[in-house]
Amino acid sequence: MRKITKNSIIAFLSDSSFKSSNTNVVINNTTGVIRLMLFGNCIATKNIGEKSFIIRNCGFFTNTTKERLNGLPNVRINQKNYDWYLNGQNWNGKDEKINF
Repeated sequence: MRKITKNSIIAFLSDSSFKSSNTNVVINNTTGVIRLMLFGNCIATKNIGEKSFIIRNCGFFTNTTKERLNGLPNVRINQKNYDWYLNGQNWNGKDEKINF
């Protein structure tokens, strides 16, 4: 796991802000929503203190998106013949709720 992925996931799960290169964690204190952003696209969302989050790939089936999402607990994305699989099930990249 890359250092930027590790640090961004730690921040996301601990409800902290983070910014490095193309990845950042943004907290909206008004709504209590935390977003994991990659190249300005929200690839994961959770509410402060929640034990679940929603992931998506925003239409980008890239290795970087896959690597960031794979850093999250209970998320295992792999690829076969250009298709993505989330925890063993074919996944189209749309919103998926994950409990941790």
